[in-house]
Amino acid sequence: MKPLILVIDDDTALCELLRDVLVEHVFDVEVCHLGQQGVAMAAERPDIALVLLDMMLPDINGLQVLTQIQRLRPELPVVMLTGMGSEADVVVGLEMGADDYIGKPFNPRIVVARLKAVLRRSGALAVESSGQGNGMTFNGWRLDTQRCELINPQQQVIPLTQGEYGLLQALAQNARRVLSREQLLELTHSESMEVFDRTIDVLIMRLRRKIELNPHQPTLIKTLRGLGYVFAADVVHGDKAA
Repeated sequence: MKPLILVIDDDTALCELLRDVLVEHVFDVEVCHLGQQGVAMAAERPDIALVLLDMMLPDINGLQVLTQIQRLRPELPVVMLTGMGSEADVVVGLEMGADDYIGKPFNPRIVVARLKAVLRRSGALAVESSGQGNGMTFNGWRLDTQRCELINPQQQVIPLTQGEYGLLQALAQNARRVLSREQLLELTHSESMEVFDRTIDVLIMRLRRKIELNPHQPTLIKTLRGLGYVFAADVVHGDKAA
């Protein structure tokens, strides 16, 4: 069965473009142009696998829609569509738990790739075998790069948004190396049309809450003032130590 995408955007031409592109790439699509209508549809349709949400809607703010959807269906991934100059909305949306964001204008191919990545992580889309073993391990944690899952030392799966997963993967792949915000943006959003420095800080904060014993005194993801961040753990890739 094809994953069902709910597009909430008041731009009818953009919605038709997204519908055509997504239907062509193994998705089913529902469209609505009002935020409250989108919230109702997300609640009534358990088959919806992902919401593509515009931040600027005619009836209510997109962040309000995000809050209501998360209250009704906390497991449902939400990807934000943002216009130029919407950095504040992006940062707040990520802090509230949105899975990813895509800046307008965008390349439709990029939208498809980003949505597939989120759906693979949520389990709504089959994960393609990459033949890269079991992923990466560090300090008792395991990042499974085939299932896009993070498993803690107690063997529990720790939920990650697509942005968190991509950032943790980039940090672990470059363990013990200092990475600037610009480098992390390139590693995690290399195909995005628009990125913001502050999104890295927000995602770092969210990751620390999930993997650090004390997020305020991190030992895994350390800040080097004026330089960037460093993943301060030894990482094992399959059978090879980083």
